[in-house]
Amino acid sequence: MKERIAEIICVGTELLMGETVNTNATEIARELSRLGIPLYHSVVVGDNPARLKAALKSAYERAEIVLLTGGLGPTYDDLTMETVADFFGRKLVLHEESLAAIRQYFEKAGRMMAPSNEKQALLPEGGIVLPNPNGTAPGCILEDGERVAVVLPGPPREMRPMLRDQVAPYLGRGNGVIRSHELHFYGIGESELEYKLGDLMKNALNPTVAPYAKPGDVMLRVTASAGTAEEAERQMAPVMNKLRDKLKDYYYATDLPDLQTAVVRALHEKGLTAATAESCTGGLVAELLTEVPGASGVFGCGMVAYQNEIKEQLLGVPGELLKAYGAVSAETAARMAEAIREKSGADIGVGVTGNAGPAASEGKPVGLVYVAVSSSAYTHVSRLNIRRQDEDSRALIRRLAALKALNLILRAAQAAPPTEH
Repeated sequence: MKERIAEIICVGTELLMGETVNTNATEIARELSRLGIPLYHSVVVGDNPARLKAALKSAYERAEIVLLTGGLGPTYDDLTMETVADFFGRKLVLHEESLAAIRQYFEKAGRMMAPSNEKQALLPEGGIVLPNPNGTAPGCILEDGERVAVVLPGPPREMRPMLRDQVAPYLGRGNGVIRSHELHFYGIGESELEYKLGDLMKNALNPTVAPYAKPGDVMLRVTASAGTAEEAERQMAPVMNKLRDKLKDYYYATDLPDLQTAVVRALHEKGLTAATAESCTGGLVAELLTEVPGASGVFGCGMVAYQNEIKEQLLGVPGELLKAYGAVSAETAARMAEAIREKSGADIGVGVTGNAGPAASEGKPVGLVYVAVSSSAYTHVSRLNIRRQDEDSRALIRRLAALKALNLILRAAQAAPPTEH
């Protein structure tokens, strides 16, 4: 079978003006990657029919599948569906089921439907209609020989489920089965990870191994294509085992979205609780933990002790210690972790103190951070030197310090003996 190539066209003047962040392109690209469909180009055009037609013409010179988002609203400048239909030489016809669904949407919301919303039920003749239970604009798939156009609504909460539940099964037909797993690593950069893996990553063809990096975290996606899901899993298993073995000092989870989710899961599995005492991170560790559903069962207390007086009076860090070593010190971080553990009754306490900038303080440079963890099974203090010149270096320092705190909580949870049932 000939390999099909895809291209993305996102429609909206607000995207070009920087008023709206283009998350749809990211979502679609990820889904195409999961399906094993190559994507080489992604473009943004304003709400202009002539420019959209030109973008479609260029796209079909490079690809067979074009996925479009945006411009399906009821206003005069929402012209994506009309432009795509005209490009393919199709008439727009009223789709009665879609019109009924739009009316029902407004009735359920207790709102009156404007006459302009009827425009959203005009769809290209002969197209495959994609119902939209999350909004008023249905999507559509147009087939013209080898060319395919997939027209999706712009709002992400409408686009995402339509892509996942309707478009992905359509695009995946006849491609066999593609499965993937995501392996997550903390404390190693993308270049060092690639160096340690050597040819294992470069020579991987099926399964493939692709790295994705963000500050403090690297993910390896292992993807296999096979006739059945079971065969794809068999192909991936030995590769995944080798990756975990080679990077065992950095590996923390498979198929979890982030480090905080791994922490909350580990705490649940061991029947443990954690508490945080934060200075320079300003509660970011607690924020990351409580983003995870179920965190209330393992996280009961977080304190932001920014000023020395608060560290001393409320947290209980001795004034003599602060005078002798300073707020930004291993000794202070360790005492913060111990104190929050004692005061909260948690199994694991973590303390973070440092200088996130913009200037040196107490003779301590910007980017110097100490992160400590205290538990009956694992006690440790880490010293971080996060020397960055980025415009957002303060936010980055706080973020990396918070991730280190999560990593230490995870280590403490892993070091704890198994829970007896």
